[in-house]
Amino acid sequence: MSLFGGLFDLPWWGHVLVALGLTHLTILAVTIFLHRNQTHRAIELHPAVGHAFRLWLWLTTGMRTREWVAVHRKHHAYCEREGDPHSPKLLGLNRVLWGGVLLYVKESANPDTIARYGHLTPDDWLERNLYSRYVMFGLTLTGLADVMLFGIVPGALIFVAQIAWIPFWAAGVINGVGHYWGYRNWSTDNASTNMFPIGMLIGGEELHNNHHAYPTSARFSNRWYEIDAGWAWIRLLAALGLATVKRLPPEPRFGAPAVLADLHTLEALIAHRYDAMNAYDAALGRLPRDAQDARRTMQAMKSDLVALWGRSLSGRDQLVSRLQTWCRLADASGIIPLAEFSRRLRSYA
Repeated sequence: MSLFGGLFDLPWWGHVLVALGLTHLTILAVTIFLHRNQTHRAIELHPAVGHAFRLWLWLTTGMRTREWVAVHRKHHAYCEREGDPHSPKLLGLNRVLWGGVLLYVKESANPDTIARYGHLTPDDWLERNLYSRYVMFGLTLTGLADVMLFGIVPGALIFVAQIAWIPFWAAGVINGVGHYWGYRNWSTDNASTNMFPIGMLIGGEELHNNHHAYPTSARFSNRWYEIDAGWAWIRLLAALGLATVKRLPPEPRFGAPAVLADLHTLEALIAHRYDAMNAYDAALGRLPRDAQDARRTMQAMKSDLVALWGRSLSGRDQLVSRLQTWCRLADASGIIPLAEFSRRLRSYA
């Protein structure tokens, strides 16, 4: 072993490829295991695969599974509101982008957050006695291995890249830029954005608006031109019998007769609410510019429709009755785009 040569004597670009490969494995462990499997239960992983990801995260990040899951679940629970651990809307982009890891560490030290949101995460002997107890030991092993394999200088640089990759890209870029800049497929009730349609660098996490629209979906891509690298790996694992996909984004089906709205219509509307709101906005856009009264009517009725899935304390029969009343008002409004949307809504299956 020397300053620039270890067990593997690689050129400079070889070291770069090794660093990219190792950090990609870490990204996959975060997006597949921590995010889609542990946090949102969108997939089930074979125990051997799940443990391999857990071991790799212990070696390269020092993160505890329960803490990561709890912080992310709290982010969804309070997104863009007081209580969100890392909202650029509340804290500013620079603070989240460059200090996101500090915000994560602060929230992960909150016992109330861990107790409330960290349920159903690994709690076996290895987790209690090794992974959660000796977090620095795994990082130490990885640092020594990098130096022995690639030399002191290249190994140290590869190690720094490994431990800095997740704090910057996940804690900083995803939590910061992913709620600040990009395009939006869905009119979610938060500022989440898709930063780039090709989700390769961060394993598909770039498609953050899609994820906030359907948090429990195993696939983050929603459009034909979007690529979710994490989903590609999940499909490979599924083909090998090592993963089971539990949930995907709902796909509305149209063509059913426009009958009276019922409980099935209500359930479909709630499941497809972002698609419904996109369709409603399109209907609103078809109004002539001078139809100000019709525009005000549609804006008010949009608020009434959105309120349906915000009435969590109302009974199902009451919500169905409200939806039926809404459809009757839309049909009788004399506003053609609104009546057409009402018919479209009742054709959800």
